[in-house]
Order: sequence, then C-alpha cells, then structure tokens
Amino acid sequence: MPPPPCPRCGNNKLKRIFSTFSVQKTYRDVYEDILSDRELTQGMMRDDPRAMAEWNKRMSSGEKSPAEYEEITERMERGEWPATQIEEKRKEFAGQGESKSEID
Repeated sequence: MPPPPCPRCGNNKLKRIFSTFSVQKTYRDVYEDILSDRELTQGMMRDDPRAMAEWNKRMSSGEKSPAEYEEITERMERGEWPATQIEEKRKEFAGQGESKSEID
C-alpha cells in the first residue's frame, strides 16, 4: 500500500519522522516517588523548608508558577520558612503594617 499523499502539497514520497515525546506521571506515581525518597520524607517530617520546596517542585511537574509563589519557593530552597513574609503581607493588607488585632 503506497503512503498517503501530503495534505499540503500532494506529494506521495513521504518519509516517517520520529520525534521525542513526554509521558506525564500520574499523581499516584509522583506520591510513590516522593514516599520512596527516604531523605525527602525525613526532611518533611522535620519541617525542613527545603524538603517542602522539593515536594512542591515534584508535585508541580515543572509547570510555571506565579512570580510571588516562585519567590516563596526560592526562600524555602534556601532554608527559610516564608511564614514571616506571608504574615508581613497580611499585616500590610490589613492596615499599613498593623495587624487586624492591633487595629481593633
């Protein structure tokens, strides 16, 4: 059986070209991968921000995050918990640097 003609030019001398492809892991596969990583799970049990940043990286499967989220993740990768940064932002939105309880 001859190959089908090209839909654009009508030429029937086509060659099959193979390219690379990607297979996405299921969430179950990702969780199993995380749980099988003893160092990562121990870091998470110790509340190590680096371990949480790694967990997040694996769960996102390389998807691009918003800039604010990337900043927090970068801080966690350096070993810092972003709780202070988040609390400062909450105070900032609640009333120019004062927490809501301080305003009342």
